[in-house]
Amino acid sequence: MAVKKRLSTFQTILLGFAALVLLGALLLMLPISSAEGVVTPFDEAFFTATSAGCVTGLVVHDTATYWSYFGQAVILILIQIGGLGVVTMAAMFSLLSGKKISLMQRSTMQEALSAHQVGGIVKLTRFILIATGAIEVTGALLMMPSFISRFGPRGIWMAFFHSISAFCNAGFDLMGTPDSKYQSLTSFASDPYINIIVMLLITIGGIGFLTWNDMRTYKFKFAKYSLQSKIVLVTSACLVVIPAIYFFFTEYAAEPMGRRILLSLFQTVTTRTAGFNTGDFGAMRGASLGLVMALMLVGGSTGSTAGGMKTTTLAVLIANVFSVFSRKEDTQLFGRRIDSGIVRNAATILMMYITLFFTGAVVISLADGIPFVKALFETASAVGTVGLTVGITPELGLISRAVLVVLMFLGRVGGLTIIFSAFSGPARNLSKPPLEKITVG
Repeated sequence: MAVKKRLSTFQTILLGFAALVLLGALLLMLPISSAEGVVTPFDEAFFTATSAGCVTGLVVHDTATYWSYFGQAVILILIQIGGLGVVTMAAMFSLLSGKKISLMQRSTMQEALSAHQVGGIVKLTRFILIATGAIEVTGALLMMPSFISRFGPRGIWMAFFHSISAFCNAGFDLMGTPDSKYQSLTSFASDPYINIIVMLLITIGGIGFLTWNDMRTYKFKFAKYSLQSKIVLVTSACLVVIPAIYFFFTEYAAEPMGRRILLSLFQTVTTRTAGFNTGDFGAMRGASLGLVMALMLVGGSTGSTAGGMKTTTLAVLIANVFSVFSRKEDTQLFGRRIDSGIVRNAATILMMYITLFFTGAVVISLADGIPFVKALFETASAVGTVGLTVGITPELGLISRAVLVVLMFLGRVGGLTIIFSAFSGPARNLSKPPLEKITVG
């Protein structure tokens, strides 16, 4: 009698995202999804659905002018599900229907949220869903007066769209016009009100659900926060302040003071996988583009709406460097020892992202004759699920778009999820081969 094989947690997450993207692509192909009522080619619809479901923001068509309200709604739903995660959204329907959550479902939810234990996972999920709804609605209501005064009644839809897109770190916008496409938020570069709201939404969505829970539970008692929350908050603050100072004194030194501060802060915050922009990244000098690419690869925090390697990965790698320099046996952060397995995972993630980032750029540069630096920027944006571009994405050929699709998917689902999904199965042989030392460095 054949034994029915149960999908692993990682396989469930992987297949869930794949199904979401495919369904989204099929809906976007429908004539009702385009503003002109035409059938969108599958490759273009699939690219858009992948970008939305993986909360990236790279597009081959201007979202505001090409897609109808129905198409924009499909994109927004993909963003919402992709931001919170397929498993979290499935759990929401189970909670609403009153169904009992099984132990296997709880385990999958724990993995999807990067929680440390199964206990209390349903309560945490309920808190995440309620908090997400409250934050997104608040963001929309705050932006609505400004958008309505500028765009009329359509500003109501735009306020909700941009609030959800910002919170989910997606970067899709509805600011384009037939005469000026792909605007993002450049027309708001000098508007502190919209800048601050969008930056707050991006930051809140990107720090992670577990950090939310610690902040709700312990308020301003930072010492009681979990180690992960401490790492997330301190690393995130450093990754905002330091690059913002750099941009302030280099890229935007010639701007008026108020606009200079806003441009410096916004371009720093948005590179952490959000994808909006108020400045022209294509006009940046090489050193600044290098910094932006590094920030895009790092991304947001574990268990958040953001992608990238994650702030915790960067912090563990830096701490490991200092432990080697100081000849300490263990990697330490905030007076706590980090398990060696976590350090190995962090190093593996770094190598995977660098490999994907570099290899993808080589293929795109060769396939479309794109300057290598520009190709690197696009692949960093894709694998970090950021969505920023130097303006070459709409002109890329089929091969290059396929590369970006793969990078966006891997960046959102997570490289380790792909590996664990492919190699899940019975426990491997635990015997160890003989130990022999080598010299490195």
